[in-house]
Amino acid sequence: MPERKTCIIICCLAFSVFFRAQTDTLRPGNYKSRRIALISTTSALTVGSLVYLNYAWYSQYNTGKFHFFNDNAEWLQMDKVGHFYTNYQIARLMMDAFENAGYNQKQKLFIGGSIGLGYMTAIEILDGFSRGWGFSWGDEVANSLGTSLAVCQEAFWNEQRIQVKFSYANSGLAKYNPGLLGDTPYTRILKDYNGQTLWLSVNPYAFMKRDTKFPKWLNVTLGYSAYGMLGGYENNFVVQDANGNVLKFERARRYYLSLDVDLTRIKTKSRFLKTLFSAVNILKFPAPTIQFSQGKFRGYYLYY
Repeated sequence: MPERKTCIIICCLAFSVFFRAQTDTLRPGNYKSRRIALISTTSALTVGSLVYLNYAWYSQYNTGKFHFFNDNAEWLQMDKVGHFYTNYQIARLMMDAFENAGYNQKQKLFIGGSIGLGYMTAIEILDGFSRGWGFSWGDEVANSLGTSLAVCQEAFWNEQRIQVKFSYANSGLAKYNPGLLGDTPYTRILKDYNGQTLWLSVNPYAFMKRDTKFPKWLNVTLGYSAYGMLGGYENNFVVQDANGNVLKFERARRYYLSLDVDLTRIKTKSRFLKTLFSAVNILKFPAPTIQFSQGKFRGYYLYY
């Protein structure tokens, strides 16, 4: 389940970035062409991917009876934070694409902002009919909160002052359970929650008076990750190193304080760079960081 859902999450982000780039490459002011490109691409990828998933995956596990599934205790909630992040970013990028296509504020908020939530809810419903899983209220709450954060900021401030970002570094743990945590560098990014960190990136300048000299692009970030997880709920098998020594990994939450760069606040007249900055802004910028875990502090000159 983590592998499939994580792949879906990455695909959703790729789709939303593609939508933004699709409309941005068209001639400025040509809103009709932009809208056709946006709606046709969105519809084709959304419906097409759901049909494919239902045929290629869910049809093998269909129970014919809708049911719920409580997975809130898995992975120290890293998967829930991932849902929150994904829906935030899809809403942000899709609202940006809808604005770029000439839609008004209400259309941008209610249609563009809700596309990701609708898609991920459809995935949860398909889960609800699947053997071994079910509709997860924890996932759906995380989906809704991520969408709400993006939409509410756009509605009240017309900008994203608080963003949700992602970073990854090799945890070194995937080799002990490669079937679940990934056996290649690419799959580990998707599947190894031990190497993932999710961030709330706050822009202080947006809350200050506009005559301040504080850098417009500099953010302060709070991060969350977890480490020591070889399974969803517990590490229930023996792990040994190359010399046969038994290794024990304690599952622990980690909290971070760091700095970040908001690329969307860097001024440029280039439409290509604006699109690139908006896409890359889903990632946390490497910076000095303080970590707090299990009652201890640790500093990093550069953390990603």
